Amino acid sequence: MSRGREIERKILRLLHGGKTRTQLTQIHAHFLRQGLHQSNQILAHFVSVCASLHRVSYATRLFAHAHNPNILLFNAIIKAHSLCAPFHPSFSFFSLMKTRAISPDQYSFAPLLKSAANLRHRTLGQCVHAHVIRLGFERHASIRVAAVELYAACERMDDAAKVFDEMRHRDVIVWNLMIRGFCKTGDLETGLKLFGQMKERTVVSWNLMMSSLVQNKKQEKALELFRVMLEQGFEPDDASLVIVLPVCARLGAVDVGEWVHSYANTKGFLPDAINVGNSLVDFYCKVGNLQAAWGIFNDMASKNVVSWNAMISGLAYNGEGEVGVDLFEEMVRGGVVPNDSTFVGVLACCAHAGLVDRGRELFASMSVKFGVSPKLEHYGCVVDLLGRCGHVREARDLIKSMPVEPTAALWGALLSACRTYGDREIAETAAKELVRLEPWNSGNFVLLSNVYAEEGRWDEVEKVRVLMRGGGVKKVPGQSATG
Repeated sequence: MSRGREIERKILRLLHGGKTRTQLTQIHAHFLRQGLHQSNQILAHFVSVCASLHRVSYATRLFAHAHNPNILLFNAIIKAHSLCAPFHPSFSFFSLMKTRAISPDQYSFAPLLKSAANLRHRTLGQCVHAHVIRLGFERHASIRVAAVELYAACERMDDAAKVFDEMRHRDVIVWNLMIRGFCKTGDLETGLKLFGQMKERTVVSWNLMMSSLVQNKKQEKALELFRVMLEQGFEPDDASLVIVLPVCARLGAVDVGEWVHSYANTKGFLPDAINVGNSLVDFYCKVGNLQAAWGIFNDMASKNVVSWNAMISGLAYNGEGEVGVDLFEEMVRGGVVPNDSTFVGVLACCAHAGLVDRGRELFASMSVKFGVSPKLEHYGCVVDLLGRCGHVREARDLIKSMPVEPTAALWGALLSACRTYGDREIAETAAKELVRLEPWNSGNFVLLSNVYAEEGRWDEVEKVRVLMRGGGVKKVPGQSATG
């Protein structure tokens, strides 16, 4: 074996070794010193490794210095860009390859189809697929899987099914793609049917089906599927736990959630898996076990903004608003930058604890200090806070100052506060806005009618009833208008 060949093999072993992530630049320097910087084989492997480490810009810079890239190197750079956004450079490199009179092979097209799938660009993907068929590459397994991924991503399940049905050998990946596609387009029944037909499943298959059920509000079915997964001997991964814990909270399945906690400890997900820790904090807060939530939160090896948000919102949910505000202050002091959800949580804390001045300060600081523009949810929290504490007119003025159209929920919260604190003038305004926004909702007419009845304005009560009849609005049984 020649010395050059021996050095090439050594570099390839280094590239695919366990320390590549930390030694990438050193490996690059090594093959530069050895004069192998124009070896297409070395460069192709290096580009592939860069892609697996999400360092595509590094791979692209390296490719730019290649004098005579061959099909192997072009395929590597096309694939690299199919794995990381913005994806469209795959097509630029494919065009460059053709201008160099290098003919594509079957390995050139699967990444192009994947890029089109990631871009959700059906027309572009169909052009690639048609090119594949003209060249006779359509029977290659990787091409067919990529075509299924394209059509499923673009919600063209008839086209995806056509490719799928033509496949003699279907691996788990392509089954999962089909199930995801049908569930994404709302055809949960077909997704479940395909899941039932699978001869081989992975944890990804179970997670996909459970998450699809959750997204379609089939919580009980998702929890049942989790139990079946365990019975069949599959070991849930961190994604499984993150899917099932919110289901446990919504259904009040405390025993299952506690089992998940024990399992996460046993399998070593805690304290390092932030997503599992966050989900457990959220679960325990929602089932009212603040002690357990605090324990997990405090034991987490590292926290992200979601961790803090879960704990702050959980404190609001459990009536510990002042503690939640204190935790927010600790978070900011620690250098964690709050986001939209953080402010929804901490403003809710203020509302539950009646901290009007602090709530005003936090709301004002959102955009000025933290660069977070208030959204409907934030206005809703502040209206709730002001209304609960009797600052009804300030709440009305805030609603009127909003840069977006106030929702019925905001006017409803204001109306509730008006009736608590006896401000009939603003109550009338709020009730009229509710009728304007939701003319189909008989409850809003009843609320407006009751506002007038409380003031003894019987002529107005009658006008509301006439308005209801004229608009074809039927009163829901159990609702009553005084008078």
